[in-house]
Amino acid sequence: MKRIALYHLETLMWIARLGTFRAAAERLNTTQPAISARVREIEDQLGISIFRREGRNMVLTARGRRLVQECEPLWAGFEKALLTASGFEGATGVVRIGSGEIAAASCLPGFVNTVERDLPGVTLELELDLTARMFQQLLGGTIDLAFLAGPVASPGIRTAPIGSVGLVWAASSATAAAGGFARPLPVWSIPDHSPLHGVTVESLAANGVAPRSIATCNNVRTLIEIVIGGGGAAVFPEPMVRAELEAGRLVEVLPRPGRTVRFEAAIRSTESDPLVLELFRRAGDLRIDG
Repeated sequence: MKRIALYHLETLMWIARLGTFRAAAERLNTTQPAISARVREIEDQLGISIFRREGRNMVLTARGRRLVQECEPLWAGFEKALLTASGFEGATGVVRIGSGEIAAASCLPGFVNTVERDLPGVTLELELDLTARMFQQLLGGTIDLAFLAGPVASPGIRTAPIGSVGLVWAASSATAAAGGFARPLPVWSIPDHSPLHGVTVESLAANGVAPRSIATCNNVRTLIEIVIGGGGAAVFPEPMVRAELEAGRLVEVLPRPGRTVRFEAAIRSTESDPLVLELFRRAGDLRIDG
């Protein structure tokens, strides 16, 4: 029997992780026909069927699942040994990172610059989104590493705390001068699957405030501009509005909420890619404070 090459095993691992030949081809920077050819070569060598098609996805057969379970730790160990020996200097690949706006505005730029300096062969793909969607993308394998507003509790996710930020109730100076919450004001917030929305609702109740309405927007920067323009009041992460408060464009209109928003770096609990694990280790050293 001919030997199975290392790239055959790598192909097998990524199809099993991502669920389609197309996704594995994109991850390995090759074509879908090349991936299909590699799978046929493995199956011909072993004399077994490794995958079966279910709709658009390729699902492991019982024998294929056992093969992946036994080969994955061996492959991960091999990758880690090579990368560790070189201090990860020779690392190559694409790592997909999801981040919320607060992390993107604070610790993420420094993290990206460090990775680009230390690991020039690694390409980062960044996407900004809300925590709820990033959580699902992480579990689904469409992103590798995420910076989430927490706390996050799931057996499928492994996290490392990277700090927390304080929150402030703010409105424009004109809104505050007109009486602020002494009259019914519209309140703006991130949608209700965000921790910031929960803090908003809790804080209104704690202060005995009945807002005229609670409108939502999934972008904090846009919320800031809406409120500066006189569109009501909102709870904001203090670091994101610090300059506006100092310049007087925004004014605090209620006591600061007692809760803070925690942030965590997160990967799948089953993650075995040494490069992703190394970036997760580095992400765990970050700090968001405010």
